[in-house]
Amino acid sequence: MKGKVFLVGAGPGDPGLITRRGYELIQHAEVLVYDQLGTAAFIGNCKPDCEMIDVGKFSGRHTMPQEEINELLVKKARENKMVVRLKGGDPFVFGRGGEELQVLHAAGIEFEVVPGITSAISAPAFAGIPVTHRDFTSTFAVITGHEADKDGSSIDWQALAKIGTLVFLMGVKKLPEIVKNLIDAGRDANTPVAMIQHGTLPIQKTVTATLESIVEVAREKQIKAPAVTVVGEVVSLRESMQWFERRPLFGRTILVTRSRHQASSLLAQLRELGANAIEFPTIKIVQHCNSNEFKDFLGRIEKFRYLVFTSVNGVDGFVEALLMNGLDLRILAGKKIVCIGPATAEAFSRRGIIPDHVPETFVAEAMIPWFESQPKGAVAFLRAEKAREVLPEALKKMGYEVEVFPVYHTEYENSESEEVFELFKQNQIDLVTFT
Repeated sequence: MKGKVFLVGAGPGDPGLITRRGYELIQHAEVLVYDQLGTAAFIGNCKPDCEMIDVGKFSGRHTMPQEEINELLVKKARENKMVVRLKGGDPFVFGRGGEELQVLHAAGIEFEVVPGITSAISAPAFAGIPVTHRDFTSTFAVITGHEADKDGSSIDWQALAKIGTLVFLMGVKKLPEIVKNLIDAGRDANTPVAMIQHGTLPIQKTVTATLESIVEVAREKQIKAPAVTVVGEVVSLRESMQWFERRPLFGRTILVTRSRHQASSLLAQLRELGANAIEFPTIKIVQHCNSNEFKDFLGRIEKFRYLVFTSVNGVDGFVEALLMNGLDLRILAGKKIVCIGPATAEAFSRRGIIPDHVPETFVAEAMIPWFESQPKGAVAFLRAEKAREVLPEALKKMGYEVEVFPVYHTEYENSESEEVFELFKQNQIDLVTFT
């Protein structure tokens, strides 16, 4: 296979804003060369054997100079690797993507570009600010904030001051110079201005002021990079159009300690409500697919009239074990399937099996009235290795023959994360969820 480099825009930070093409390339990459801003959410989607290379750039500190990044891309492509160069935002909007492609072209390396959503439009959108509006302006410009000094700058401040909406990227440090240059060039000092820090993320922070007062307000509110600055009358629309920061859990940081394979649904729901939800698994689920206990159950399954499942993990472990033993759900023919909780029942129904009974309350004791009305027979519990014995003991006293077959157990997982520990030290964790 001939080596090729894919220049991919990761978008502004919200993982849902990457293109489908970009996401697919990340999943198949043999080498991932990534920046810091906007890329963190995708690192876990790479293949286990993908070579990960962090070339992130921070203000005043570069992990790797641009010249070395260029050489790295050529080197990895010449190893006949599929290389994904992942950049925050769009690679051609102040992302130096054009420079990297020039080097690849000169070296005879094949490449492809996958555009990304730039923070120049997405951060204002998430703050409730349209960059154009026919009642206000039909022009807007995107400017790098690094060239705010007049000496040596290629920016035409006189021309810029006449454009309706101005969006400055990477301009926090140069904000005083940006303001001075615009006012000196004739821009009204009362023009509305917004600064959006960490745009599109649950920790987004937005402040508004006028061109004359924004430097003081930004300093008072401690606005730091990365932030996008929007100058123009469209900023006045934020009051009626903001939506992201009005979500019910916006600004809340919630730690989710579920096992990694279970956490995704809860994380997605919390994030949909605006929370900064952080995955921090403290347990992992270990299935007993080849255990002697399960093989014993399969050898005697005909005797059991009732199969009781107490969790989604139990259902998943049961089905996985069946498949590994060359069987499938047809083995359930003639059995009564009993599930505790709607999530457990749904784990069966999405596989085409409708449970015979799901109690209204999601505890084992709620099963007893139903079993009191059923003909006696053998009951098999397919559940965790360690669990409450309330229902098995109660059914035995009622005359049922009961056996328990563990299909999974939980183990401690050490989720070492300096980021999470630092958040605890700074008292920035609002809630921790436990199962």
